[in-house]
Amino acid sequence: MAVTGPNSPLNGSGRISAPSQPATTRAGDKSEAKLSAQSTPIQAALVQRPRLGAAPSNHELKPGSEKLMNGGGTARFPAPRSRVPIEPSTTRQAVSATGSTPARGSMPYSAQSGKADNGAAEPYPPVPERLANGMGMAPMDPKRAEPTRIAPRSPRIALEPDTVELPTRRSSGARHPLVVIGNAIFSIVVLAAIAAGVLLFAGRQRFDAPGPLSEDRNVNIPRGSGIRDITDVLQRDGVIDQPWVFIGGVLVLKAREDLKAGEYQFKAHASLRDVVETIVDGRVVAHQITIPEGLTSEQIVVRLLDDDILTGNISEIPNEGSLLPDTYNFTRGVTREQMIQRMQQAQQRLVKEIWDRRSPDLPIKTPDQLVILASLIEKETSKLDERTRVAAVFINRLKQKMRLQSDPTIIYGLVGGKGTLGRPIIKNEIDQPTPYNTYQIDGLPPGPICNPGRASLEAAASPARTREIYFVADGSGGHLFAETYDQHQKNVARLRMIESDQKDQAPLDPGATTPASQAAAAPAASNAQVTPVAPTPPSRRKSSHRRQINRQTTQ
Repeated sequence: MAVTGPNSPLNGSGRISAPSQPATTRAGDKSEAKLSAQSTPIQAALVQRPRLGAAPSNHELKPGSEKLMNGGGTARFPAPRSRVPIEPSTTRQAVSATGSTPARGSMPYSAQSGKADNGAAEPYPPVPERLANGMGMAPMDPKRAEPTRIAPRSPRIALEPDTVELPTRRSSGARHPLVVIGNAIFSIVVLAAIAAGVLLFAGRQRFDAPGPLSEDRNVNIPRGSGIRDITDVLQRDGVIDQPWVFIGGVLVLKAREDLKAGEYQFKAHASLRDVVETIVDGRVVAHQITIPEGLTSEQIVVRLLDDDILTGNISEIPNEGSLLPDTYNFTRGVTREQMIQRMQQAQQRLVKEIWDRRSPDLPIKTPDQLVILASLIEKETSKLDERTRVAAVFINRLKQKMRLQSDPTIIYGLVGGKGTLGRPIIKNEIDQPTPYNTYQIDGLPPGPICNPGRASLEAAASPARTREIYFVADGSGGHLFAETYDQHQKNVARLRMIESDQKDQAPLDPGATTPASQAAAAPAASNAQVTPVAPTPPSRRKSSHRRQINRQTTQ
């Protein structure tokens, strides 16, 4: 059952009636009231909200009108675009707890659920929150006390593009002199880097290009030369034709301190890179000098002075036996004194090494005696397989207190370091006493008679285990060894027969035989002089003289 009241929109017939107009309604509103009376109550309550942004000239609320939610007056809205007939509500009427009809604009109440029933028998459609807060207003910002209103825009203004703010003016700091100078410096650095890159690229192409040298050439770079001096030498000898590119390449490779002096061989068309690498790696030209075994120190000095690659002079002749005969490599610029020192150091190392592993029963007591004995072995034979047997003969004689009776000691006692006599030994020279004549002295001579090589030093330190105390030439470059004097005499007789056969085969014209051919006919390196203490037969002495002639011709 519906309850009506003076303020209720429901009339006695159960229909919703239009709210009464105040007495002060203007004449312009009569047509709208008439329209409301002719239509159904719900149709009369429908209103059309204005669109956001539309022109409000004809759709704004009249001044003095009140909102629908406040009651007691009719809101004046523009006529709706369309009216949809709405059937009267058949739902239950909302009744308040007091039994009165809900006030206009209030929310209906449901008695079953105890809550407001939105849309249940509402006399008017639900009013949006936005409309309740104010027509045409944006939602309330919870952080702000006042609602944010959206300013309406006309279609013309809405179509216009938004304005763009002008760029701000550069600050005074950007035009500071220090900033300007810094920008200029940065620009200069960038340009310099670009130019340097171009120069490096072009320089690298020239640095790797073939050089102007048409054939292999040796160039000597003196000691103490700087990069400019080296550049001048290479340019003068035609090795390079771009000196500044050469200097730049050396600096880029950081090889200025690695340039070495010396004699270098540059290949034909060698590039600047090849030239720099050759000098930096120190691939100098290696020269050689060979010192044969058995030469005296004076003879070695003569050979060093004859070499035109070595430089400097020799102040004094080294001690006999202090130089090691060998083949030595050296570079241009090495002095002769440096070569002497190098030979002496090599000899000292070798003698120490051999002396440390010598045979324990040797009759020699010092390394110097080892060198003296090795010099005698070096002069007596040139065959490697006979050196230990010759050493055994001398060792056995020293143990038996026999004189060594070696012909090379006679010659060294007569001529000293010259090495050769230039003629045969005569009888009175054999009997002539000298400090080195082992026919006249006992034991070893006071010093070496030559500079022995490694093989003779090894033989002196480790002689063969024999009882032989004699040896004589066999006519073919070797020797015949014997343990007894009788066997030795047979070996000497055999040598005489060989010499007689060689004389019979000689040409009839004595002038056709040269001294060299005569020396070749004689037995080489005969050692018939090694005899007992008893007087040596003249025939054996004669054979010994012929051996010396052969040695002089060979040397």
